[in-house]
Amino acid sequence: MTEAAEARRPTLLLVDDESTNLQVLRHTLQAEHRLLFAKDGPTALALVAKEHPDLILLDVMMPGMSGHEVCATLKNDAKTRHIPVIFVTALSDADDERKGLELGAVDYIIKPFSPPIVQARVRTHLSLVQADEVRQTRLQIIRCLGAAAEYRDNETGLHIVRMSHYAWRLAKEIGYSDEDADELLHAAPMHDVGKIGIPDGILLKPGKLNDDEWAVMRQHPAIGAHILGEHPGGLLKLAATIALRHHEKWDGTGYPDGLAGEAIPLAARIVTLVDVFDALTSVRPYKRAWTVDEAMDFIHQQSGRHFDPDLVTAFERCLPDVLVFKTRWADEAAGPKPATPPDTPA
Repeated sequence: MTEAAEARRPTLLLVDDESTNLQVLRHTLQAEHRLLFAKDGPTALALVAKEHPDLILLDVMMPGMSGHEVCATLKNDAKTRHIPVIFVTALSDADDERKGLELGAVDYIIKPFSPPIVQARVRTHLSLVQADEVRQTRLQIIRCLGAAAEYRDNETGLHIVRMSHYAWRLAKEIGYSDEDADELLHAAPMHDVGKIGIPDGILLKPGKLNDDEWAVMRQHPAIGAHILGEHPGGLLKLAATIALRHHEKWDGTGYPDGLAGEAIPLAARIVTLVDVFDALTSVRPYKRAWTVDEAMDFIHQQSGRHFDPDLVTAFERCLPDVLVFKTRWADEAAGPKPATPPDTPA
């Protein structure tokens, strides 16, 4: 096997105080995995710190430090809590299994075990790790693109932090599930990514744009959707939809396609409202920050015109929480500073 092929094999740490058990696991798993071995808890923890294995198969009953103690130590450390732990043990009592799962283990295999079952369980949990890594990489790319768009605009990076959390809160208010609201939180920062394609002379112009310049500026939703691409579903599809539709208006006078009412995707309607609220209540080179009351007066005036009336009502109900987010991520006096939204609302 070449060094490159060896490096691509997942690394497993096998922990058991019985050499016979380690040998059985070695014969079961060595064909597809790089294996590390430990016969006690402290050695296992040292190997985890040094080698960063992809998955750990851990005996429960060991002299000195038990498997439960090893698992608890791993899960209490931010650097290791993400590593999946499968207990491999002779204990078959339901309370023992419950305790292991409560400590953070992902699975429980009873000795004597069947090699095909061990192989299948390991493959399953490694595939879940890989899927999570893909998801995290995708989120990081989306955040980087959002920050890149902010660098080219007169807005601060904290704008995308605030408005994405406002969107999350409004989505929860109207009945989004936790999963769907979190997806909106991560997609919302992409709403203005199309501004990357707008010339600086227009995007950064300090005064009013003329008709020709506005025609160019109004291309940024389509540019954003093109940058994000077409996807059958998921986060990137949602981000592309928001990018394309966040300048449509409830009464059909928006752009790029003059959609009206519920023809505008709900996620885009949410982002439209919270984006305008944050823009109004923030300082820009061309304007002072409006007070919250002034901004809400404007939003009420535009209910049924620019904004979905039902969303305006819901936004008012959750305004106290929105203002908490607004204070938490207030702009710094130093000026524009792109920032990355946290993974979940605090």
